[in-house]
Amino acid sequence: MSAIADDRPGPAIDIEALRKRLARGGEIWRSLDEIAGTAEFRRFVEAEFPAIAERLPAKPNRRTLLKLMGASLSLAGLAACSRAESIVPYVRQPEILIPGKPIYYATTLSSDGFGIGAIVESHEGRPTKVEGNPDHPASRGATDAVMQAAVLTLFDPDRSRTPLKDGEPASYGDFLKDMAALVSRWAASQGQGGALLVEATTSPTAAAQIDALRVRYPKLKIYRHDPLATPATEAVSRALFGSPLTPVYRFDRAEMILSLDADFLGEGPGRLAYARDFAARRRVRDPSDRMSRLYAMESTPTITGAAADHRLAIKPSEVEAVAAGLNAALTGEAGGSRSPIDQVWMTALVDDLRAAGRNALVIAGAHQGAFVQAAALSANAKLGALGNTVGLIEPPDASQVDGDVAALCEAIGDGGIDSVVVLGANPLHTAPAGLDAHKAFSSLKLLVHYGLYRDETAFLAHWHVPAAHELESWSDIRAYDGTRSLVQPLIKPLYDGKTTHELLAVLGGQFQTDPLALVRQHWAALDDDAWKKALRDGIVPDSATKPVPVTMPSNLGGLSPAANATDGIDIRFVPDPWLRDGRFANASWLQELPRPLTKIVWGNAALISPATAERLKIENGRVINVASNGTSVDAPAWIVSGHPDETVTLSFGFGRKAGSVAALSEGHDAFLLRSAAEWMATGAAITPRENSARVISTQHHQAMEGRAIVRHASLEAFRRDPRFVRKDAPPSPKESLYPDWPYDREAWAMAIDLSACIGCMACVSACQAENNIATVGPEECERSHEMHWLRVDRYYAGPLDAPETLFQPVPCMHCEKAPCEVVCPVNATVHTHDGLNAQVYNRCIGTRYCSQNCPYKVRRFNFLEHQSFDKDEAGPEQGVHNPNVSVRSRGVMEKCTYCVQRISAKRIQAQIENRDIADGEVVTACQQACPTQAITFGDRNRKDAKVVREKSAPQNYALLEELNTRPRTSYLGKISNPNGRLAKPGEATDG
Repeated sequence: MSAIADDRPGPAIDIEALRKRLARGGEIWRSLDEIAGTAEFRRFVEAEFPAIAERLPAKPNRRTLLKLMGASLSLAGLAACSRAESIVPYVRQPEILIPGKPIYYATTLSSDGFGIGAIVESHEGRPTKVEGNPDHPASRGATDAVMQAAVLTLFDPDRSRTPLKDGEPASYGDFLKDMAALVSRWAASQGQGGALLVEATTSPTAAAQIDALRVRYPKLKIYRHDPLATPATEAVSRALFGSPLTPVYRFDRAEMILSLDADFLGEGPGRLAYARDFAARRRVRDPSDRMSRLYAMESTPTITGAAADHRLAIKPSEVEAVAAGLNAALTGEAGGSRSPIDQVWMTALVDDLRAAGRNALVIAGAHQGAFVQAAALSANAKLGALGNTVGLIEPPDASQVDGDVAALCEAIGDGGIDSVVVLGANPLHTAPAGLDAHKAFSSLKLLVHYGLYRDETAFLAHWHVPAAHELESWSDIRAYDGTRSLVQPLIKPLYDGKTTHELLAVLGGQFQTDPLALVRQHWAALDDDAWKKALRDGIVPDSATKPVPVTMPSNLGGLSPAANATDGIDIRFVPDPWLRDGRFANASWLQELPRPLTKIVWGNAALISPATAERLKIENGRVINVASNGTSVDAPAWIVSGHPDETVTLSFGFGRKAGSVAALSEGHDAFLLRSAAEWMATGAAITPRENSARVISTQHHQAMEGRAIVRHASLEAFRRDPRFVRKDAPPSPKESLYPDWPYDREAWAMAIDLSACIGCMACVSACQAENNIATVGPEECERSHEMHWLRVDRYYAGPLDAPETLFQPVPCMHCEKAPCEVVCPVNATVHTHDGLNAQVYNRCIGTRYCSQNCPYKVRRFNFLEHQSFDKDEAGPEQGVHNPNVSVRSRGVMEKCTYCVQRISAKRIQAQIENRDIADGEVVTACQQACPTQAITFGDRNRKDAKVVREKSAPQNYALLEELNTRPRTSYLGKISNPNGRLAKPGEATDG
């Protein structure tokens, strides 16, 4: 199958011919299909609606549409569920509530157990939009796609709605009766035979409650199951310093950065803060400005590697050898010969690190083993960076447990455990390969499962208790730097879900509890004023963990690299960037959000390099069997430039059938191959199958082929020619037949800094949440009918096997001379008084002339009714809609509006206060979500506006400006900072 998700077999691409062609340099390309010019690619881009005639079914698949909308069957639910009619408005309006005016509350959302601060918008008691809390150290005002989808999962019709006993609806009172019997039995036996299985958490209240249970039941066992855990960090700190510690990085101080397989921009609880600080050191507006430099060595392509000035793809089993070579080079010892890195490359890197000294930073991937972690810490210590760019703190998620899920299953098999309470985890889906968790849990006398969904573990449980969503809960949580923050509910639990603290209280013999009182009790040291301030601000002041001074031992604590890797294929396991371990698989926004580098939606694939594909004669979509340690999975292959050779990347999060939306997605379950908590495996084998499978990638959708789209240069090239973006670019015409528009007041405009954009897709997700953009499902995505108003194009420049990766967000350009406006026969596409290309939905008759006349391909036509307007079919997910944005029916054209509803709200407020709209007062959804502040928006009529300053930068350019559309959205060309000693021919010039 080709890169355009065609399920018909196509001819294999001549990779060697492409390699020779790209070696000449100068071309920018999206994919192998595009650069090869395959017939499938030509057919795809030349058709306005690719292959729609041959693919569109005679009758639309209504079942799929209803699943995406939340079908009426979901509303019917179980016998004990309440009917939608029982949800009634308040009788007496609260004093602080003004209908139509939202209220904002600070809270904290969980990310792999760590807290990220959020500000949630609420309309009449209904949360609709998540923004970052600028006062929280982990968010700094930014969000990511998973945070944006929190409101969608809140209103998910597939959420558990009632307690289940042996799969049948039961009352919570009946559950408490059974728990009272369990508590009595545990009290008599001191907890003998009982166990808790908890997931990753940093909640101080939960930790205190678990400690209290240990005191009450001395023989109770506590196990922890976190499939995305990275325990090597704490293990190495114990070996080096005698206590568990975790690193916190200061990218705002770093001048030279080396990433040893660390995706610090896309992974980890501090990723948003790290992205902000990293981008701040990369902004260049004047030839005299300085930039930090990033070297990245990685075992699978990531957005961190895409942002690097120098990147090397290495096999996962070679990372330890690289770390050993780095350690030897910094100490001047012999022993770097094992390193697979070219000596010239290593010498230039080490010289750069030494020159930066205490402002250097070496960061190891959290998933890496103890030796790589130790080598990174040792390098920082040798450079003097320990205590400056990197500090060590006590882990916020440290907890005393009796083992992991494997230890629990062993204890069950030995007869030592007969009753287990599972709090939030789903071990029957995420347990390691080779561990028969189903057999172990089936033998229990009592299995209680507490969770948001009736997942794989819940189906086996004797009792399943619905969990309260984090937007319905009182709790507390800690950030990556230890900062404590509070979690407060935005809405009363829709289905009477319980918080973790309530379940822990029940196990402690407290059967009538208040979730607020349980949390407030832990924070009794805060008086009422301090408590209210912490709620209002979203953080407990001065609660960050102080760094611990350490002394680095000279011998790396006795740690040494493993033996050389054996022959065969390496497997690199990664969590899906949106679905994580699969817990968010039922969120359609996340299923349909393209992955940053592959642009795959509604499924996953086995990622391989062009050279490996060439050796094994594998094309995109060919099903391959990946075998390791006696188990195997079948997965479609996907060829990724820049991927390490003889390595396959498998992602978690897919292969689930629990949940109507999750069942729509395709893909493999990588947990079936993963042993223990390992993030890599060696000695695997790949066997191509005869069949192909569908892989849906949006990369070719709205292709603007053959044009100067992304413009980029090195820092040295920028200093020689600050206006490099004009080189070889066609001149922009000065005259036009289109009318001129006067702007007496505002004239809105946007500038996007491509040097700061990391391709994280937060802007796309935020736009979808803000503007009620529908998901369309896998079949419609395959036809390029996704509805996102904003896309982030990924381009490659350079050689086939190791290209430079470039990202470019593309919203509506809001052209001053808009070709879409003059062709609409019903005047649905109009120019507003402040310069927006507006779309009047109730005029649109669906001719699509505007889309055909748009050179930027930023308009989306709503072919099918993806959002229900029938009250009998409308599910709870209707509650996620922003009331300030109309919900569109089928047959209308949709597009980016510069968040006109936000502009109108600020204009009204300014008129009430008899003033002008202040610069920076209007913030678009994409701008607000961006962790690197790559997007600037404002009034270009204000000469002191930040957007005017951005547009005056020498590297500012407009997309396809030779067409004379005069777009309001412009770009700042990407500038990188490569080491001149390593620059390849043509690397110091523009693209």
